[in-house]
Amino acid sequence: MTKKLLVAAAILLGMISVSLAESPSTQPAIPASGTGAKDALAASPRHGEWVDVPMGDVKIHTWVVYPERKDKAPVVLVIHEIFGMSDWVQSLADQVAAEGYIAVAPDMLSGLGPDGGGTESLGDKVGQNIRKLSLDDQVKRLDAVRDYAIALPSATDKTASIGFCWGGGVSFAYATRQPKLNAAVVFYGTPPKNDALANIRCPVLGCYGGDDARVSSTVDSTVKAMNDLHKQYDPHIFDGAGHGFMRQQQGRNGANLKAAQQAWTLTVEFLKKNLQ
Repeated sequence: MTKKLLVAAAILLGMISVSLAESPSTQPAIPASGTGAKDALAASPRHGEWVDVPMGDVKIHTWVVYPERKDKAPVVLVIHEIFGMSDWVQSLADQVAAEGYIAVAPDMLSGLGPDGGGTESLGDKVGQNIRKLSLDDQVKRLDAVRDYAIALPSATDKTASIGFCWGGGVSFAYATRQPKLNAAVVFYGTPPKNDALANIRCPVLGCYGGDDARVSSTVDSTVKAMNDLHKQYDPHIFDGAGHGFMRQQQGRNGANLKAAQQAWTLTVEFLKKNLQ
């Protein structure tokens, strides 16, 4: 190859590299899986901290992550799975903050453990205690955390909820009880009873695994009920994905990872649209 050809090839490769660098991916980075959560948290440049939000005699132990932006940010309440607070929930909240929101993830089991503790103090009794939380209890806790968050100097009054598994059902139910909520995201959570759906004032996004019939079988009837009530409900069922696909991204021969990527892209777009 002549010297001129070598120079031309180098220039062409340089142009391609610049073009690629200037063409960002349209797909946002997804939260880490359960196995990668600790490393993702350790590598995050964002500020995260634990705060205790007062609710009567109970203090709601809450993980708060701030986005890196110069203006005020909307607030997203992150509601954990039936397993309670975990590294994965903290990491997921961090990824929510990466998209420009103040992420607020309460330990919904706060005050239910020994000496007023939460998830960490309950050990193998997390499941039985989380089932004791009535809808009224859930709403009081989320309202307390929401009030705390929107009062932060760097926050706007725009809020959304996003929940997973048990938390997905709580996110959906919270939309029936908090009229000032601007958006609700439901990851593989069951819907409220039909008579409560009339109270929803915000759009709802649903993300479900195709191989999670216990939950996904509720979607058609919920679509009909929400349509009859002229409510905004946008459900997506991902073929081959199982329950908990956001945390278990390595499962089901790639179907869970594909579902996580697609669902997170939808979630980011949905939050952006409704929290402007």
